[in-house]
Amino acid sequence: MNRSRLLTLAATATLFGAAACNLDNSNGPNAFLSDLAFSTAPAGFDLVNSSYAASDSSGMPWGGPRRGPGGGPGMGGFMGGGLGEAFIGGAAPGRGPHGGPFGVRINDACTFAAATGDLTCGPTVRGGLTVTTIYSIKTAAGTAQSAIDSLTTNSVRMRSTVTGSASRSRDGNVTATVNNSGDRTVTGLAAGSAQRTVNGTSQGSETASGTNRDGKNFSSVRTASDTTVGLVIPVSSTAATYPTAGTVTRRMKVTMTIDGTSSTRERREVLTYDGTNTAKLQITENGKTKNCTLSLPRGRPSCG
Repeated sequence: MNRSRLLTLAATATLFGAAACNLDNSNGPNAFLSDLAFSTAPAGFDLVNSSYAASDSSGMPWGGPRRGPGGGPGMGGFMGGGLGEAFIGGAAPGRGPHGGPFGVRINDACTFAAATGDLTCGPTVRGGLTVTTIYSIKTAAGTAQSAIDSLTTNSVRMRSTVTGSASRSRDGNVTATVNNSGDRTVTGLAAGSAQRTVNGTSQGSETASGTNRDGKNFSSVRTASDTTVGLVIPVSSTAATYPTAGTVTRRMKVTMTIDGTSSTRERREVLTYDGTNTAKLQITENGKTKNCTLSLPRGRPSCG
């Protein structure tokens, strides 16, 4: 199974700014476990297009995260494993549809349908999860293409679904059933474009149950979603760039039950780019809101 879907909640090293933005909210005696559950995205979320850095730190909850410092996003980082590199100026520079921030590569065996103009890849099975992605590839004039052309492809819409169950037996025994999907459109991919525009949504749900490393029974339900609206990012063949306009809204909800005792937590993050090197970040957790900032590129949240 893909290692990214096996990492535990203890793998919180990718959280940004682990000492800032402390939102000390709780609901139930297991609230600290729910808080740590925010530090990864639902299993298989790395297989859809989203703002979550799930490819580095997604994994199933298992009811027994490591105690001590470095904890969950309540300690100051973005939830779901962090924010994707392209959203913070961390993507490698490059031009053309294959390179640069939000560039697109298609590696699976796919079938093109001329009647719809869609390229369907899959279904394929990865680590027990069934993945299907449908691409709509177009030139600047809106002509459908059966494959990405390094010169003329200007926009790509990607619609992905991920369903199925995954299990693990390290540090406990847990099985998770997931249902994830993503829909993202990137325009401005043609080789001569000076900037790209990104719009999209994603949503995921994960229901898990099993025993933790202490032998306690647990179950959890996690949902995650995001919406990206009008995100504009310049492109360069020599330097990394960061978004200059648009908003990203991210939400997660976690309900965890251990030995019959439950806790629920909700979190919302809204990131707004305004053309400067400081993006606005609003974090709301369990009804409490903090207004923060994020320095670009590759900065950390600062909440004063």
